[in-house]
Formats: sequence, structure tokens, C-alpha cells
Amino acid sequence: MRAMVLERPRTPLVMRERPAPEPGSGEILIEVAACGVCRTDLHVVDGELPNPKLPIVPGHEIVGRVAALGAGVAGLAIGERVGVPWLGFTCGVCPYCRSGRENLCDRPLFTGYTRDGGYATRALADARYCFPLPERRDDAEVAPFLCAGLIGWRSYRMAGAGEGTGAEGTGPQALGLYGFGAAAHILAQVAAWQGRRVYAFTRSGDDAAQAFAKSLGAVWAGGSDEMPPEPLDAAIIFAPVGALVPMALKAVKKGGRVVCGGIYMSDIPSFPYRLLWEERQVVSVANLTRAGAREFLTLAPQAGVRSEVTRYPLEAANEALADLREGRLQGAAVLIP
Repeated sequence: MRAMVLERPRTPLVMRERPAPEPGSGEILIEVAACGVCRTDLHVVDGELPNPKLPIVPGHEIVGRVAALGAGVAGLAIGERVGVPWLGFTCGVCPYCRSGRENLCDRPLFTGYTRDGGYATRALADARYCFPLPERRDDAEVAPFLCAGLIGWRSYRMAGAGEGTGAEGTGPQALGLYGFGAAAHILAQVAAWQGRRVYAFTRSGDDAAQAFAKSLGAVWAGGSDEMPPEPLDAAIIFAPVGALVPMALKAVKKGGRVVCGGIYMSDIPSFPYRLLWEERQVVSVANLTRAGAREFLTLAPQAGVRSEVTRYPLEAANEALADLREGRLQGAAVLIP
């Protein structure tokens, strides 16, 4: 098998030939058809996340087919199409796992960070953390759902949304999305489908991203240094920029919530207490749960969600990461082995 490998943080990935692994008990071997390039991969490669397994094969938005089954695997078949997300294992016995919060597990494994991921032609995964996928969608278009979609959905639920539509539904009616990348471009479609007013915030002067946001249902798009035309009920920050937290707090109304949707963010600058006062909240999102993933993967086709993707061959993984780092993408990048 071929794999793009990170041998040391802040160095380019290198192509390596490796023997195909054998699935252990409870594992499956996947023939990778597509793997999304997520901003979290960038944080791993750039050394912004601590203690990765090294060398590591990045990638946690994997779509492929089951090539081999390890002992004890039930409910999956050879040739079945599956998706593999960021959360690759939880212990099942810590207080968080036992209280239904496996996303906060004390001893987790993460695909493409602490266990090898999908920047490869084959990948191993714990069968319990894989999701059967329908056949009717292109592999590359599905791949971003496995993290950008899932973490976007969890952030959306943390913002108080997710159920109902429009004025008849629950949760925020005016929703701000800061950083219009892979996650926001998926979530905007869900929120618009549910009748919410989506306000998209991009890098200042990024006319292309703002037009893209409007094409996906945003009622307004502007720079992240601008105020929206109405106070927001909630805001989700996907960009890893701590300075956006006080900006978002300034944009939300009394009782509003600001959700930080990334695994990494630059330091949040100090800000006056008056921006937080009147019961505004700042919360973070960590990882995902399998239940939440199944919920989103069921809803996405109902909402007609589509992902805008740029395809790269596996050997161009460094180019894809550079394009993501420099903001040269609309939607998501996807590697095709």
C-alpha cells in the first residue's frame, strides 16, 4: 500500500510504500476511495496539536470499501461502503463514556492523529466507529461529511439549533458562521433548509467566499470585522482565530451563545466584560459522538446537502494542505488514491 506520512511536525508529508496491514480483532481493513483534507490535519502537520503518534498517516474523513474483516466484526460485509471519522476509539468505561459523552473520553484514539488515517490506499479502523454509507453519492463529495459535516452539526446543536424549521422551530433564527470553509459551507445549507437566517463571515475582502456563501443560502455575507445587519441569536466560529471570539460576542444579542467549533484556536485576546454580560455564553465543541454522527448522516440527504470539493491525487497531499492553509479553496479538498 501507499501512504503519505508525517515523520516530523512542520515538515512535508512523504510518500511511503508499506505492507498492507492485517485487521486485528474488532477491526476492518478499508480500501480507501477518498479522504477529505480537514483543517485539523493541518494543525497536526503544523505541530499545533500535541503528542501525535509519529510517524503518522493523517486523514480522518475516509470513504472506502471493506477489504477485510477482523475477528468478531459483525454488521459489516466485504465490499460494503463505509465512512471513518475523527473519533476512532473510546474506552467505554471512564465517567464520560458511561454518561453518554464519549466525545470527552479520557482514553480516546483519533484517526489520523493517534492512529493512522486515510491519506493512503488502505487504512485500518475499529469497526464500531465506522458508518455504513449509501451508494448514491460520489465518494469525494461524501468525504467532508465525516468531519466538516459532523463537527459542524455538533456545533450547530451546541448553538441551540438542529430541530424544527423557521419561526415554528426551536433555537436561533439568526445564526452567524465565522470562517466559511468546509464545515460552514455544509452547515449553511442545513440551517437555510431549516428556515434560519444565515450570516456568513469571511476574511475581509474575500468576495469569492462571500458570493459562495450566498449561493448556499446565506442572507448576508461580509468580512469578519463587520457587524451583521441584525443582532445574532448565536454564532459559530470555525476559523482558528481567537480574535473572532470578542467580535462574535459583540454581534450576538443578550442571552446569545458563541460556539468555538475548532480543535485549535489562537489565543483569545482580552475583552471588556460588557461583551459577555447579559448572559452571553462562550462554549467549545470537542470531537463527536457516534449518535450525533448517525443523526447528521441521516439528515444530510433530506436537506439536500451537497459539498463543493476540489480533488487532488494522493501524492499531491502537500499541495492540498498548502491550498487549505493559504485559503485558496472554496468548500473542501479531497484526496483520491
